[in-house]
Amino acid sequence: MELIYSAITIFGMTAIAGMYLLSLILRNKETPKGIAFIHGVLAIFPLVLLIIFSINNPEGPIVSIVIFVIAALGGLMLIYKDLTKEKVPVWLGIVHGVTAVVGFIFLIVYAINH
Repeated sequence: MELIYSAITIFGMTAIAGMYLLSLILRNKETPKGIAFIHGVLAIFPLVLLIIFSINNPEGPIVSIVIFVIAALGGLMLIYKDLTKEKVPVWLGIVHGVTAVVGFIFLIVYAINH
């Protein structure tokens, strides 16, 4: 379960950077590329931890993993738009964030129940 607790902690830190980035998107301001990359790279680590945990535990947090992968795909679309100087769609930033929060909730519920 240490991997799960580590994933929760790192996802929590990632969420802080994500909220900052979303606040900029909502105000139509430019997002700092460094923070965007740190946010993305930081989110990869707990996802890998969850996958490793699930390989060793067949009843792992599969739902959380699937939801986080969907959120990651949205994040990739966001960073692509940002790097190509296209306008970042506000709706995509919101959907990305909400999806990640849903995955986080499922992960916390999993941790509480196991």
